[in-house]
Amino acid sequence: MKKALQMIFIVLVILGFGTACTPFKPAVPLKNVPPVAASPKEEQPKVVTNFVECMQAGNPIMESYPRQCRSANQTFTEYIGNELEKADLIRIDSPRPNTFIKSPLTIIGQARGNWFFEASFPVFLKDVDGAILAQGIATAKSDPSQNGGAGWMTTEFVPYEATLTFTIDKKVYSNIGTLILKKDNPSGLPEFDDELIVPVIFVDFIENMSGLLP
Repeated sequence: MKKALQMIFIVLVILGFGTACTPFKPAVPLKNVPPVAASPKEEQPKVVTNFVECMQAGNPIMESYPRQCRSANQTFTEYIGNELEKADLIRIDSPRPNTFIKSPLTIIGQARGNWFFEASFPVFLKDVDGAILAQGIATAKSDPSQNGGAGWMTTEFVPYEATLTFTIDKKVYSNIGTLILKKDNPSGLPEFDDELIVPVIFVDFIENMSGLLP
């Protein structure tokens, strides 16, 4: 019995030694199995927060006035200043809201006679930060009193014109500006202040600095 146990022990030792000495063979790759492709990263949809971003994203534009753009379940309206609110007091034919302008800029339109004082009213051009780039005077092109009217206090529309010369600062970071046509208010009382706000786009910024629409 003792010899039998010794023989079993010797056989187990030999088998264990043989297994340890067997050279390692790397696993053979499976044939005809296509490699697993890495899943592409999903692009996050761009967040649209205003009319310009909506338009640049290629969404459809509704040709209303002001224009509208729809993205997903939201509708964005183009900013045109306060032209519609002031349409019964002052109108602008050129430049129109959100059109490209360059120096010298000619401004033409019509305003009620009481928008003027002594046949004129002030005009300002500002950059995106509100800094004044140019200022001037819009003058009436005709006097309603010559046609039987009541002079500059008439309620009729009177044509006006102004010209502004300006330069774009190389440090400016946006091509957006604002044209402001202020009601002449000789009284200085704030309750008689009024203005037409017209957003514009500077051509010089794009030509000189390769600027893009915001």
